[in-house]
Amino acid sequence: MGLLGNIKDFIRTNIITYLLFVYIFIVSSIIVNFVMLLTAIFIWPFNKELYRKVNYHLAYLVWSQFTCVSQWFSNCECVLYMDPEDKKHVLKEHLTIIMNHTYEIDWLLAWIICERYGILGGTKIYGKQALALIPIIGWCWYFTESMFLKRDWRKDKEIIEAGLQKTIAYPDDYWVTLLLFPEGTRFTEEKHKASLEVAKMKGYPQYKYHLLPRTRGFVMSVQAMRGKKNVNAIYDCTMAFPGGEPEPSLMNVLRGREKKVIGHFRVKRHALEELPETDDDLSEFLRNMFKEKDEVLDNFYKTGKMDLPAHTIPWRYNDLINWIFWALVTCIPLFSYLGSILISGTFFQKATVIILFTLASLLSRWMVGFSETHKGSSYGKEVKINNNKAD
Repeated sequence: MGLLGNIKDFIRTNIITYLLFVYIFIVSSIIVNFVMLLTAIFIWPFNKELYRKVNYHLAYLVWSQFTCVSQWFSNCECVLYMDPEDKKHVLKEHLTIIMNHTYEIDWLLAWIICERYGILGGTKIYGKQALALIPIIGWCWYFTESMFLKRDWRKDKEIIEAGLQKTIAYPDDYWVTLLLFPEGTRFTEEKHKASLEVAKMKGYPQYKYHLLPRTRGFVMSVQAMRGKKNVNAIYDCTMAFPGGEPEPSLMNVLRGREKKVIGHFRVKRHALEELPETDDDLSEFLRNMFKEKDEVLDNFYKTGKMDLPAHTIPWRYNDLINWIFWALVTCIPLFSYLGSILISGTFFQKATVIILFTLASLLSRWMVGFSETHKGSSYGKEVKINNNKAD
């Protein structure tokens, strides 16, 4: 590997590097959250459009740290498979992405594509109401007006309608991306078995790689989208990782494994006017969409190919510049303080630093543990990749 390679590998896998990423993210995000709070107090009551513009950029300061670490540190890559005619609509309308939820970092790789298109600041989710209470991330979602559902369909219908009204209130060039995971939870063998039983009982399609989608939220969203400005379509996104590659886990991204993680996105646009009109027909449309996803994945796992042209979206430097800025702002005072403790600190001060370092290590590992693979997807299909030629 050589000396340079050994040094690079040491930096990638060292716990101090990992903790620095976490430290920079937490401190910078708290600062951003505070500024978001100020905008909610002093801008929202008087100028909602300005508030949305400002928070679009503020959210980017937080979300782009994920994409920076993924791309520039871990060298993650994304390949987009999409019909050129469909691709022309990107950056010309708000996007509602219907994704499979097979892996713990499918959302992260989707964010990388959003970053490369320059629309990361407008990413939103459909999530449980409790997510709004999660420090930093949940607060960002709250201030950027993500949709938090109560699992009460009468109330959720109103929330979705209001959320879409806020979406269309964004000015042109501030494009919103809504991520919808109709499966409701990440794929596991246990959940898959239960899903197959329900599908068999109700006469629905039985999927090999997906859970039976929950249709009600999808139906509500489509019906609420009709006739809205710049909300013209839904985008069917099927994501896959090849086997024989690093396991697509958040921990592997943070560790910066030398062999990069590559996500493959097959995206198909469905114009709203082409979708069925009734709720029942829309439910059937979604189940058939997941049947097609299943067939796409089955073919990909067998051949390494997708059925649409491949596109490699160029990297931007924006997320790297943002991360370097926050690294300077947060690390200069940290290193100055630690240096003073090392040189002239008391035994108690040094012991306190060691204890805090240990607690931070345990806390950060615990936070990442929420999305570990054994709680989600089963991984390990061996796939030989043979991509279509990328443009």
